[in-house]
Amino acid sequence: MQNWWCPKGWAFNISKFELRQDGVFHYSQISPDGNGMWVKFVYHEVNAPEKLVYTSFFSDENGNIVRAPFNDNWPLEILNTFTFTEHEGKTILTMIGAPVSPTEEEMKTYEELQEMVQEGFSGTFVQLAVYLSNISEN
Repeated sequence: MQNWWCPKGWAFNISKFELRQDGVFHYSQISPDGNGMWVKFVYHEVNAPEKLVYTSFFSDENGNIVRAPFNDNWPLEILNTFTFTEHEGKTILTMIGAPVSPTEEEMKTYEELQEMVQEGFSGTFVQLAVYLSNISEN
């Protein structure tokens, strides 16, 4: 994950990574201009290789929930469900994210910023593809 998870050019540090039910993934990332943020996942279902369910939220370095650094109306917590299916020898990833108990304003913000979320995940998966290509060549 160190090689592909965060945005390109950002520093990435894992504080805790426990990929199991009730496990935690807690990390920080720092942009090239020095702005940092912490993120925490709590895994609810880890059913390899078919499904991964977790809540995610911005946090402080101790793992406490904080507001998103980019928008005070971003929902505090998002429930994410990833399903993996095989189709003609390839893996199809379906990702569903939904705010947990959002206010009306948080839901509006979440909907308005979906393009930003999609761009973030797209960039991450491009980096993953490059990383996998590089390690398969070695």
